[in-house]
Amino acid sequence: MRILLSNDDGINAPGFAVLEEIARQLSDDVWVCAPAEENSGAGHSLTLHQPVRLREHGEKRFSVTGTPTDSVNLALRKFFNDTPPDLILSGVNNGENLADDVTYSGTVSAAMEGALAGIRSIALSQAMRNGGHGFAAAQEWALKVLRPLIDMPMPKRSIVNVNFPPLAADAVKGIRVVRQGFHDYTRGSLVEATDPRGRPYFWFGLDDIEHSLDHGTDLEAISEGYISVTPLQLDLTHYASLGALGESFNP
Repeated sequence: MRILLSNDDGINAPGFAVLEEIARQLSDDVWVCAPAEENSGAGHSLTLHQPVRLREHGEKRFSVTGTPTDSVNLALRKFFNDTPPDLILSGVNNGENLADDVTYSGTVSAAMEGALAGIRSIALSQAMRNGGHGFAAAQEWALKVLRPLIDMPMPKRSIVNVNFPPLAADAVKGIRVVRQGFHDYTRGSLVEATDPRGRPYFWFGLDDIEHSLDHGTDLEAISEGYISVTPLQLDLTHYASLGALGESFNP
């Protein structure tokens, strides 16, 4: 099995080393193409107004001066024209990607880029808290999650978003397949200050965002000590509105 790895924390991120270790237990044909620097929050952005540069770090290991989307896109076009990867893994992100966070996440977007190319793609993220467990849950549980996902059929233009709770490996309660939850982003913080030249600037805060733990969501699963596994689709059409909208334009 040919596997391509990417992320949004950068090629030198600790979580990426964890992902490489996991991938090499699945295959000996592992390729790396990840951003040279951290791109957290980059979403599904593609660099269009400046050149993207590729740097080699050893056999099958490359970094890109761009976004997670750039990294996957470039790898597929340059290295895999004839023999595309069987699997794309993105992560392991330093911090969870739950609920609406998936729309901002470079980790999830790298997997989306793979799905657009028709390749099975999975995003992995490790929730972090003050307990100091690091990537322990991901290291111990990732293969248990990935092996069934690799074998089962997946709809086209879909990905799987996996999040590990911020617990020691032996404290994880199990795996739940759940839907995407929803945050209340109206309460996020904004820092306003002045730079040394007297000019105002703004900085979006990273405070915990309030959310309701609706039953059966990724937010609930992580809060209760479970690994969340959520299938996501790239088709954002709100099908229930098609009829009403059509009638409003064609009464």
